[in-house]
Amino acid sequence: MTRIDFYILRSADTRNRQLLACRLTEKAYRLGHTVYIHTDSPPESRVIDDLLWTFRAGSFIPHAISGNEQGGQSSPVSVGHESEPQCNHEVLINLSPDVPVKVDRFERVVELIDQDESVRQAGRRRYRFYQENDYPLTTHKLDGSRGHAGIL
Repeated sequence: MTRIDFYILRSADTRNRQLLACRLTEKAYRLGHTVYIHTDSPPESRVIDDLLWTFRAGSFIPHAISGNEQGGQSSPVSVGHESEPQCNHEVLINLSPDVPVKVDRFERVVELIDQDESVRQAGRRRYRFYQENDYPLTTHKLDGSRGHAGIL
């Protein structure tokens, strides 16, 4: 069954959520997992695409915007905003306010919540959905330090 992890940030900063998504993606990639980062919109997909190249000096995470993969090859990391991802990956990192479609096709779903009220409310709705559908849930409260990416 799909495992759901909620990571709770202390700040109300979208940029911190996006950077955490990049750090967790890097950790998962280095562990040999494939990752789909689900965003809310095309502009946010482009922001994540750019951050994956720049969030940390010396990092290299091969990735593609979903649907832009070369020759039909799936990248180990894809970024997209489609209601249903077209790729098959092990880990889904959700930056969207909604529960992703067919969430059970992933081994693990990572939900990133900051202290922005709209993000918190949407996170509570997703948490209730997962709870009502008997998904195993784990919550990680982060202190804001850079070392928290090791939790994955």
